[in-house]
Amino acid sequence: MNRTPIRLAAVVCGLAITTAACGSSSNNNASTTPSDAASTSTGTTGATGAAATKTQAAELRAGLTYLLTEHVYLAGTATGTALAKGGNLKDPAVVGAVNALDANSVALSKAIGSVYPAAEAPFLASWRQHIGFFVNYTLGKATKNAAMTAKAVKDLDGYRTGFGQLINSVVPELPAAAVAEELKPHVASLFAAIDAQVAGSPTQFALLETAASHMPGTAAILAKGIAANKKLTGSTEGDAAALRAGLTYLLTEHVYYAGIAINQAVADGGDLKKPKTAAAVAALDANSVALSKAVGSAYPAAEAPFLASWRQHIGFFVNYTLGKATKNPAMTAKAVKDLDGYRTGFGQLINSVVPELPAAAVADELKPHVASLFTAIDDVVAGSPKTFTDLSTAASHMPGTAAILAGGIATNKKLS
Repeated sequence: MNRTPIRLAAVVCGLAITTAACGSSSNNNASTTPSDAASTSTGTTGATGAAATKTQAAELRAGLTYLLTEHVYLAGTATGTALAKGGNLKDPAVVGAVNALDANSVALSKAIGSVYPAAEAPFLASWRQHIGFFVNYTLGKATKNAAMTAKAVKDLDGYRTGFGQLINSVVPELPAAAVAEELKPHVASLFAAIDAQVAGSPTQFALLETAASHMPGTAAILAKGIAANKKLTGSTEGDAAALRAGLTYLLTEHVYYAGIAINQAVADGGDLKKPKTAAAVAALDANSVALSKAVGSAYPAAEAPFLASWRQHIGFFVNYTLGKATKNPAMTAKAVKDLDGYRTGFGQLINSVVPELPAAAVADELKPHVASLFTAIDDVVAGSPKTFTDLSTAASHMPGTAAILAGGIATNKKLS
């Protein structure tokens, strides 16, 4: 995995998350940013600790990080599902995947529209257009239609220019050429992931992570320009804002990779040693390691216990999946019980290093994570087209979890 470590320590946490592979549930924070923000300049409010993670600027950066990260993973699942269904865009599973991706596009447009109402519709039209170009690229590759593929490449190159101009027209602080340039790795890395999907290569999962890893940096750039333009309170670049955005990225990725790994395992008949399932599980574990290193950068003694605990809960989800897939109610019931107990232990672990985060509150925060992933797994096993919407629902709890963890850590480490 080409992953830059995300650091939480006060001295370095602002660095890695900006360029890295790196509220309440179902809350897309970017869409709630006030358009009538107070006229304080970014980075000069003096907020520290939890308060610094909750400023308008920090909320904006975290919200955009979530939505853009989700965009990549939903795009990857949509193209992968379309390929698995032979390019039939009317297949119920493909329709479900595409609808989940489009819901993310609408959420992004509403996030933009909450601060620039006149830009909401043009943004949505433009964003949908670039997704269509990726679909054309996928179909061209799958059918060995070189002309279709070449046209999609050309269309996406032209799209970058138009999108840069659109963003610059509403946020003059963001130069059109710079925005267009920022999209280059997004396009190139998604091409690489799609190529691997078409080839049936197990590398597709690591390549999808590489594609997603560009999104925190894109979100940081967009958030900085918007925050300056709207004079939002707080800083998009401070350690506290970077911490919240970085945790948002990693926790969102966790849910999507859990869903991808489970889906692949079910497709492979529960054989965890098959190459694609093994690769999907490896990608999920790489995310677990990244999360543990993020924790370890600020709390070295907690890195190993965190990783062991995090891996354990993933194992319980695997057991739940296998129990459901093999119609083994005893195995399923044990996994449910194990995950309920895990929440308590995880809360105690976090509280032991971050006393500002009560063990019971952390355990309670994991309830929707567990319940929503159960729903998504049930749909994967049943082959339901609702799988993708339910996975998105499961991921939507992660920004709130990230906000709570970031607030406690920022207070404990006195981040600003």
